[in-house]
Amino acid sequence: MTTTLTTPTMSDKKMTGKEIVDLSRKHTLYEWSAQSKVDPIPVASGKGIYFYTPEGKRFIDFNSQLMSVNIGHGDPRVIQAIADQAATLAYANPFMATEVRARLGAKLAEITPGDIDTFFFTNGGAEANENAIKLARFFTGRHKIIARYRSYHGATAGAITLTGDPRRWAAEPGIPGVIHVLDPYHGIERGWESADSSLAMIEETIQLEGPSTIAAFILEPVTGTNGILVPPDGYLEGLRKICDKYGILMIADEVMSGFGRTGTWFAVDHWKIVPDLLCMAKGLTSSYLPLGAVGMRHHIAQHFQDKVFYGGLTYNSHPMGCAAALATIRVYEEDGLLDNSKKMGAIMKSLGEDLQAKHPSVGAVRSIGLFGIVELIRNRKTRQPLAPFNGTSDEMAALGRFFREQGLYTFVRWNTFFTNPPLCINEQQLREAFAIIDRGLEITDKAVVD
Repeated sequence: MTTTLTTPTMSDKKMTGKEIVDLSRKHTLYEWSAQSKVDPIPVASGKGIYFYTPEGKRFIDFNSQLMSVNIGHGDPRVIQAIADQAATLAYANPFMATEVRARLGAKLAEITPGDIDTFFFTNGGAEANENAIKLARFFTGRHKIIARYRSYHGATAGAITLTGDPRRWAAEPGIPGVIHVLDPYHGIERGWESADSSLAMIEETIQLEGPSTIAAFILEPVTGTNGILVPPDGYLEGLRKICDKYGILMIADEVMSGFGRTGTWFAVDHWKIVPDLLCMAKGLTSSYLPLGAVGMRHHIAQHFQDKVFYGGLTYNSHPMGCAAALATIRVYEEDGLLDNSKKMGAIMKSLGEDLQAKHPSVGAVRSIGLFGIVELIRNRKTRQPLAPFNGTSDEMAALGRFFREQGLYTFVRWNTFFTNPPLCINEQQLREAFAIIDRGLEITDKAVVD
């Protein structure tokens, strides 16, 4: 069907923001949305913590796009590495061996925890989690996977079944063998339970399901889109012990929390935990190119020395993706971005506490490194959320519009909004973003009932 718009060619003048949006909406499908409700921001360029529309409006990227552009936009070192690799060897199939594949595997073995030393490369995080399921089932000979309700693991068939939040519902029944359990957080109204209590529930579930039937327990060490939930001390350590007790593999989904986001290479490093399988993407290349990986401990990799690993992808270990990852890791190291995440994270935590003290609509603020969230409430006594579970409200919608008008981009989801800037942010830029948030919360404060 022909379009009513003239499709531009490479020789045409650049498109306006409206032209980009109109043509994108007409011919492409946007994710997680009824298409009539989609209102995308047209993006023409990006540099550092900012991106720009074709008309030159500047946005502070306070969500690092999808919590993934960790080094910031437009770093010339990564761009040059991609260009150099494209000029040398743009693609080799995954049965080949390339220098960038070899170097990236060795580098990841250096920065991942414990004896994780072997990696299967994928196109992104969901596929990393898909292959973690396969690895766990092949290695253990068991079938069931335990996941948590407050989780997101991707939109592919297996990963969406692992996902605990409402994005799973439309895809059900999904793949067989997935069991969901609660984590220690029970929402803004009920709050947290102790690590011991939560772990006891998990162990009881394992007993009821049959320990010998369970291949793995998958979790985000710090939960991402479902709340930036930093586990209480003892929780991950206790979960590691439970998994060891029953021969269950521990899968850490670090797709969002990895690569400096929490102030360490991986979130598990805060608790000195070594998972059996570690899934990564996003910050691996800072999203300059698609690439994911699942890392495995040495004994798991050895299992496949004389046994077939039944898995494969056309773009497994894509040379340009590997080149982007190597260059990105060098940027983390050269620019001290893990240390900056910790330093700026301490300032961000303080700014969040200031918001909570000043604004009655702020019910909770959580962060670790530059991984943060603000939860808003309607009632200080009952702690009723400002939007219902899996829903929105007029006040949250108004807050989202205000952020957009003021040039602040972040996720506004349910009764929350996120504070996840690129790790290269400085204190002045951080305070500029929080000043916008401070003004915006005047909108939500008006909704609070004492």
